[in-house]
Amino acid sequence: MGTPDFAVPALTALADYGCRIPLVVTQPDRPKGRGRKLTPPPVKKAAEGLGLAIMQPEAAKSDAFYQAICEYRPDLLVVVAFGHILPKRVLEIPLYGAINVHASLLPKYRGPAPIQWAIINGEEKTGVTTMLMDSGLDTGEILMTSETPIYPKDTAGTLHDRLAQAGGELLKQTIAAMAAGSLRPIPQNHGEATYAPMLKKADGRIDWTHSAERIERQIRGMNPWPQAHCFYEDLRLNLFKAEVRPATHNALPGTVIPGFSKELRIAAGRDALSILELQAASGKRLPIGDFLSGMHIPEGAVLK
Repeated sequence: MGTPDFAVPALTALADYGCRIPLVVTQPDRPKGRGRKLTPPPVKKAAEGLGLAIMQPEAAKSDAFYQAICEYRPDLLVVVAFGHILPKRVLEIPLYGAINVHASLLPKYRGPAPIQWAIINGEEKTGVTTMLMDSGLDTGEILMTSETPIYPKDTAGTLHDRLAQAGGELLKQTIAAMAAGSLRPIPQNHGEATYAPMLKKADGRIDWTHSAERIERQIRGMNPWPQAHCFYEDLRLNLFKAEVRPATHNALPGTVIPGFSKELRIAAGRDALSILELQAASGKRLPIGDFLSGMHIPEGAVLK
């Protein structure tokens, strides 16, 4: 059971490992893009490529969905970024329970956006966890974990791709250990739990009173979505890449201050930020030199 790109490596890992997959459950096709064309989720595309049966329920709490899963009499459910909360009665169907692959080192960063918040909050490492699912939100017993450092230039996109692959590998290891009888589930320490709430477009709005270091992490954590942004007059600017510049200044946060030629240096609550890659509304994503060749933002201007 899975839906977005993050879940695809787990599905292909199961197939490569030789698991018998009688059914793939994913979200319904949704309208996407400017043309609002009905588009299948990535897991559906992957399942079709593997020749697997597919189910796309509108709701996971319905009697029809419960009965359909019961008919398969599964040994195991594998759930990766499915997008539906599974009711207790569904979790109790499989003989060996339900395994979830989660993109954090639980109990830290439970919830829907663990990758982004780990970067934004300045964590030095993260990873993936396999756990036995219960009726709580990412509260089940831990089966196995795999760590990875968060590199200084990691974006949510690069970290997502690395963790997705790690999740597929960890899933294979978990199922092998389960088959060998060597798994020892470990209860989570709920007192150490933190939550990673779902991101909204508004979370990308930059508050220049924050430190340059925090804003730079926000830019990386919001890349590729929902994109860190600010406004120059009425023009929205999406920021994709920046570097911290140590600076002592008395400028109002958000003010363009002196920098090198072809540099856009912005005063922050502490230090300054040099914008390296950005995009104006309806324009192309550009390196700063190319951007400033087409649009001048003068020293003293204030971004909000």
